[in-house]
Amino acid sequence: MTYIAQITKVLSANDIGETGAHQAGILVPKEREILSFFPNLNPKEKNPRVTLVFRETDGITRWDFNFIYYNNRFFGGTRNEYRLTCMTKYLKARNARVGDIVSLFKDMEGRLTIELNRTGLPPATQDDVLILSGGWKVIKI
Repeated sequence: MTYIAQITKVLSANDIGETGAHQAGILVPKEREILSFFPNLNPKEKNPRVTLVFRETDGITRWDFNFIYYNNRFFGGTRNEYRLTCMTKYLKARNARVGDIVSLFKDMEGRLTIELNRTGLPPATQDDVLILSGGWKVIKI
């Protein structure tokens, strides 16, 4: 399959639930390079969200995650952050560990694929990787 976009996230203890925190999903940085992978959400709507359907590389196994902009700071609350939620079942099913890398791919038709890598960075040279905060990376395709 030919992908037009790929982002990765090195999983932290907080991401996989080892810290006991009750966070709502994996924090997505507000950096243009990362946010451009996801659909645009209306910032004038309180906590806009969209369900994203990811398939594993087998093309069959399906996972539904929510991409949410928790923007209630602008509606009298305190939060102003993007999150990818509903990933707990996936991470548990794949026995995800701290340091594992979740790769998210998008093809030309907008189909989304997810893969968990245990052996280090996905195949890419340093020239092809843009390193961003929080363990996120954009892989140039």
